[in-house]
Amino acid sequence: MAAALRFGLLLFLSPLRAAEPSTELPSSPEAPSMTRATAWERGRSGPAPLTDVAKLCVCDLLVAQCDINCCCDPDCSAADFSLFTTCSVPVVTGDSRLCSQKAAIYSLDTEANPPERVFKLVDHVNPSVFCIHATNYEQALSFSSPEIPTAENFDQLLRKYGSATFSAEPDSWSMNSDASDSSDANESYRYEYGVPIQTVDAFLRLPSPVVSSWCSDANPAGFLVQQATKCIRSISVENCGNIEAASMLFYINSSILAVPKSSQMVNITVRSVVVQSLNGMQTLLNSSDVLRHPVILNELCINVVLGVSYHITYTDTGEITEAAASFVLGAVNKEALSIQQSFEISFTQVNTNPVPFSGNPGYVVGLAVRAGFKPQGSGIIQSTNKYSQLTILQSTANQDCLTAQEARTPVLFGYNMISGCKLRRITAAMNCQPLAQILLDLLMGQSFPEYVASFGNSQAQDVLDWVPITHLRISEQSSCQIPAALDIEVKWTKYGSLVNPQARIVNVTATITTTTLKQLPLGRERTIPITSSVVFTDISSPAEPGYKAWPTINAKLPHDFFFPFV
Repeated sequence: MAAALRFGLLLFLSPLRAAEPSTELPSSPEAPSMTRATAWERGRSGPAPLTDVAKLCVCDLLVAQCDINCCCDPDCSAADFSLFTTCSVPVVTGDSRLCSQKAAIYSLDTEANPPERVFKLVDHVNPSVFCIHATNYEQALSFSSPEIPTAENFDQLLRKYGSATFSAEPDSWSMNSDASDSSDANESYRYEYGVPIQTVDAFLRLPSPVVSSWCSDANPAGFLVQQATKCIRSISVENCGNIEAASMLFYINSSILAVPKSSQMVNITVRSVVVQSLNGMQTLLNSSDVLRHPVILNELCINVVLGVSYHITYTDTGEITEAAASFVLGAVNKEALSIQQSFEISFTQVNTNPVPFSGNPGYVVGLAVRAGFKPQGSGIIQSTNKYSQLTILQSTANQDCLTAQEARTPVLFGYNMISGCKLRRITAAMNCQPLAQILLDLLMGQSFPEYVASFGNSQAQDVLDWVPITHLRISEQSSCQIPAALDIEVKWTKYGSLVNPQARIVNVTATITTTTLKQLPLGRERTIPITSSVVFTDISSPAEPGYKAWPTINAKLPHDFFFPFV
């Protein structure tokens, strides 16, 4: 709904509308002050209401008859009101989302003889900070019949509403060109999260299914939005050379703008080309600098694009510096009527290793907890294990600790985990210190990280976005102590908006628990269980009443508050 919103916090910041100039000269010294008072009243009061609440009556169900206890029923007379015991609808208002409106109050004066109905028309103020000041979009006050898709208008509707974003503005709306020019002048020319990546002709396409599983080329690729889509494309061998979306050139022929609305362009280079046979076998071509166009060969259409993977390199100022595309080309036989295409886009900041994020910004449940090290005087160097993850011991089928040293499993955010193995055949001949070191390496891994990313998309150069791991040790008083358990506790909290909170790690504790290796008699063997565990603890807590440093507002927007979305 296109509505003028007035927030309580901004009420005293919005300028008052000046009073309209009068065509008559003031007749007394009090006239200017009266004009200012009029301007103040005009600034405070909203537009004229579109609904007369005095004429609304939701309990008036019978036609030309008085409804019992319906105090707003116009068919009821004073004699009928004298028989009422209560008013079934004591308050009648219009749209509850309006900031200010009239309210009709109905009650019964039981002390009168006979009892009488009491009617009052009062000003009702909405206490919510999210309210509508003026319902100036008349088209939203009634439901319009949607256009029914038919065989004739389907293509038109698909072009208009088939993309990820579309405008719902009526053609009759007029825009202030001066305001547009001023906003463009103040716009910072850099890419921000979610902004479509612009090209010289439109935007970078990332085909995706929209209405059905068929591909739509109108889906724009958003900056820093990791996406992976699959869709179906209609094709035939006879005209495969004329289908643009089946050719490599369709995906790299338009240069990307380094920043929005600039003349600096970045060409899309071909990083690799993989050829896939009809039976699914893939072969990487040695040369990727030659465009391969779809051609017909022995009743087959070869070099048809089956998959495209874009990789975008950007700076911390939101500028795109490089763009590359990797292709998977395949063959289509004459019996095929369609093919399945896959598309993917990823982003890497310059001078950083391409490590997949685990959320943006907060962690996503089920994705790996990212970890790393911090050498003296430098930023975070992420872990050298697969995907720079925090890992623990992985359980194996034989449960033998001495054969499971290389088996590690990543710690997934939000998943409490436990694993372990058994240290068998411990005899009196075993030396304590070498055995303790072997078990410590088994629990911690070859390179246990020092830091954990607080957010799923924390950058390596942002040291303050990384949480140091606290190490504790629980041991007994004895001459020979061997590690028996590693317990990791990850404390996290909900961060940011109440509507869309983000998971943020605030503390990580790794506790090593040791056990005493008792001396065994000769010829006796012992088995010791070794365990690793991870526990995630949510330490989020609501703000306490009276805490004034960070006030919160318990408010919720209606689901259709901003309808129609433009």
